Amino acid sequence: MNTQNTPVHIKLWHREFWMMAVASLLLTISVYILLPVMPRWLMEEENFTPVEVGRSMGVFGLGLYLFGSCCSWLVQRYRRNVVCMWAIVAVIVNLVLLLYIDTLRTTFVDFTIIMVHRFMLGATFGLAQMVLTSTLVIDTCESFQRTEANHSASWFSRFALSLGPLAGLIVSALYGFEGVVWSAVGCAVGALLLVKIVTFPFRTPEEGVKVVSLDRFFLTHGFILFVNLLLVTTVIGLLLSMPFEPLFYALMMGGFLMALLAQRFVFRDAELKSEIITGLFLLLAALAILLVAPASPVTPVFVGLSAGIIGSRFLLFFIKLSRHCQRGTSQSTYFLGWETGIALGLCLGYACFYEQPTTLIYTALGITAVALVLYHFFTHSWFLKHKNR
Repeated sequence: MNTQNTPVHIKLWHREFWMMAVASLLLTISVYILLPVMPRWLMEEENFTPVEVGRSMGVFGLGLYLFGSCCSWLVQRYRRNVVCMWAIVAVIVNLVLLLYIDTLRTTFVDFTIIMVHRFMLGATFGLAQMVLTSTLVIDTCESFQRTEANHSASWFSRFALSLGPLAGLIVSALYGFEGVVWSAVGCAVGALLLVKIVTFPFRTPEEGVKVVSLDRFFLTHGFILFVNLLLVTTVIGLLLSMPFEPLFYALMMGGFLMALLAQRFVFRDAELKSEIITGLFLLLAALAILLVAPASPVTPVFVGLSAGIIGSRFLLFFIKLSRHCQRGTSQSTYFLGWETGIALGLCLGYACFYEQPTTLIYTALGITAVALVLYHFFTHSWFLKHKNR
């Protein structure tokens, strides 16, 4: 199917689906709310260098993979909603530990502790989101609505890319770093309660499920898509490492809303390749404008517009590439590509380009150009030859 359009079924938007979508939003905000303020806290309060901050931001991306190979076994061995809830509880515990670390103001925290904390936060967040997006969301809808459910629910977690940092900067200005962490805890608790409220039918566990497998974890034959998505989100991560004002993230949210409208009206019957190509050119334009006019309000709008268009189309590509019973695996692979790229971008932004905005932007332009060339000359045609839906 080479259409740009994803059908809309009103019946999908029932109470349980709304709860799962909002739970995904709140859980993602609980992590993203730390992005603009935690690096500053580490440097100003804990005396870490930009290189150490970059490493602590990057190790979060490694943590995402810790429990992924056990995800299929966990949801078969235990009830899937229970696995998700315990993973969210672990996220909450990690955030509360950060509060405890913040209270130890008489001594500087050891760098190893921060590295372990960020790694485990990534691990627990990764498990919770993989179970939530690959399993619980589609459990609330009919089988013929699953693609639309995945597509729609992914937008809620995508909104957190702007809402999380925006909330972090506002709360930090009002209540400091402690207020930000409490807000993160509150969002995670909200996600936990929403998952707890929804009733999921019991499913008999499958026989012979391996403890370690790639099921619900990584779609190996989607590696090309994974790399192309990773390049794009690395650029997003580089931008997130820059010291923007709250207005930047508010305008980025406007770009996300424009991307929703563009998908429904501009790209409805357009050629399939046009969506990601347009998104990448918008990202190039955003970076070029940021280079010559850093205060321009066009930049964040273009960033949100491009990220929204590219992210949602890549998600559908992963779904169409998956074989029978691999929908959950495709969701997890997309999630890993998105989050790993952001973590890598943040790592590079602080460790290599701290207070070097010009060099950072030129690097981001180069990576975006590579992503564009790779997609135009290889990835798209490769996808058309290998898609299964």
